Amino acid sequence: MIAKAPITMPQVSVLMPFKNTSAYLQECLSSIAEQNFDAWELIAVDDHSSDTSLAILTEWAARDSRIRVYPNRGSGIIPALRTAYAQSCGRLITRMDSDDRMAQGRLLEMASRLEASGSGHIALGLVAYFSDRGISDGYARYERWLNNLTLQGSNFKEIYKECVIPSPCWMVHRRDLDACGAFEPERYPEDYDLCFRFYAKGLTCLPSSSLLHHWRDYDERTSRTSEHYAQNYFLNLKLDYFLKLDRDTSRPLVLWGAGYKGKHLARQLVDKGIHFHWLCDNPKKIGKKIYGRALSHFEVLKEMKAPQSLVTVANEVSQEEIRRFLAVGCQIPEKDAFFFC
Repeated sequence: MIAKAPITMPQVSVLMPFKNTSAYLQECLSSIAEQNFDAWELIAVDDHSSDTSLAILTEWAARDSRIRVYPNRGSGIIPALRTAYAQSCGRLITRMDSDDRMAQGRLLEMASRLEASGSGHIALGLVAYFSDRGISDGYARYERWLNNLTLQGSNFKEIYKECVIPSPCWMVHRRDLDACGAFEPERYPEDYDLCFRFYAKGLTCLPSSSLLHHWRDYDERTSRTSEHYAQNYFLNLKLDYFLKLDRDTSRPLVLWGAGYKGKHLARQLVDKGIHFHWLCDNPKKIGKKIYGRALSHFEVLKEMKAPQSLVTVANEVSQEEIRRFLAVGCQIPEKDAFFFC
């Protein structure tokens, strides 16, 4: 038998919106109930389910007073998170997805590390995707990349590449979540937006080598079906936070790449009236104008004084070539060059 942590540990509020996940809820709820940590409450918010999800949660709540179920005050995950947070009372806050599984020991490890470290920190854990049909190469790469960052606690180092905080596997002090604006901003993708707000407030990621969350992938996942998680939403979010948090307007701004991402960011910069230099290595595009901006060969970077680069080139081999080229000019990734993919 696994020893359980004393109930005197700080109470943890687990926020869990749910919608039509009846096929996975029993497994999800069992993984929470079997934690070796008793001082938790689960605030489950029904986002207008049309299956038996609400009945399942209601039945669990009748057996365990730590589980409370509420209707969503609005529609969608952001209003559901606001509803859950308003009903929570724990000093430590974490999220859970209703189709996933917590690893045994997750709540104890995260709460213990946050208690030892104090406010100003984010507790994280390694994640593992699972699926009945197997995991795609893209998700496998994302899992490896994300876990490598978490092992070092260096998650914010590559924040402009992808979301560096796994949405269902973080824990923070309530005071820090409040300082970051909690779930008030109406901006999607909401997990990435919150990640940027953690970064802006200077929170420190606590490294972890423990697998703490099992992340389910399937066709009906919200991140696969909702327009709020389309690529343009991510690109707009990255650009807005870069301009707010890391842009030095005294330095030339350089955009690398003229594929979909490069063109999308170029369009945004043009619309915002922001001057930039547009670089690529495609002979068919060099010298041509797109959105009224001419593309130049990347060698012109050598003529610029202390430029800031936004790199949208997705090919990993090309990215390494760009990193080597930038290194010659003593440009440091995540300081002088920001990789957007």
